[in-house]
Amino acid sequence: MPVSAMVSVEEYLSTAFETDCDYVDGELIERNMGELDHSGVQGWIFALLFSQRSSAGIHLFPETRVQVSAVRYRVPDISVTTRRVTTSGAQRRILCEPPFLCVEILSPEDRMSRVEERIEDLLAFGVTHVWLVDPQRRKAWTYTSAVRHEVPDLLTTTEPFLSVSLKEVFRSLEEDVESEQP
Repeated sequence: MPVSAMVSVEEYLSTAFETDCDYVDGELIERNMGELDHSGVQGWIFALLFSQRSSAGIHLFPETRVQVSAVRYRVPDISVTTRRVTTSGAQRRILCEPPFLCVEILSPEDRMSRVEERIEDLLAFGVTHVWLVDPQRRKAWTYTSAVRHEVPDLLTTTEPFLSVSLKEVFRSLEEDVESEQP
């Protein structure tokens, strides 16, 4: 659910939220998360990417603010950079350069129009790859500035090559979370 509150960039950057919000043109926008499927998928994707960090030369940041423009900050579920992040002063907690990869995980309450806007912001900022994962439907999509397509099993990137098996993520999720049949 969106939080309708107009605040300045300075106020947003100096406020600690229980669950961090996106900041879009002066408006705080609550991120839907915190459900078992969402957090389970996020954890498994993070773990699989983390296992590739040394060989691929990547650095991972879960739920970190990314400044995509002067008046827009997004908080992807996972951000991946290919170089160490240099920070200073007020920007110490924010990624100000485009991550190589951002991972977004859908929650049941997410509206596709808002998710698409988030992805467009990330790509316009210069993020090379965006992965979108839907835990409910067991589907995923990959986005670049040139293409968007559904991925049947393997989420990948190039230069560096990263891969995450959706079958492994969803199988692990099922081992962690038992679903009752109606």
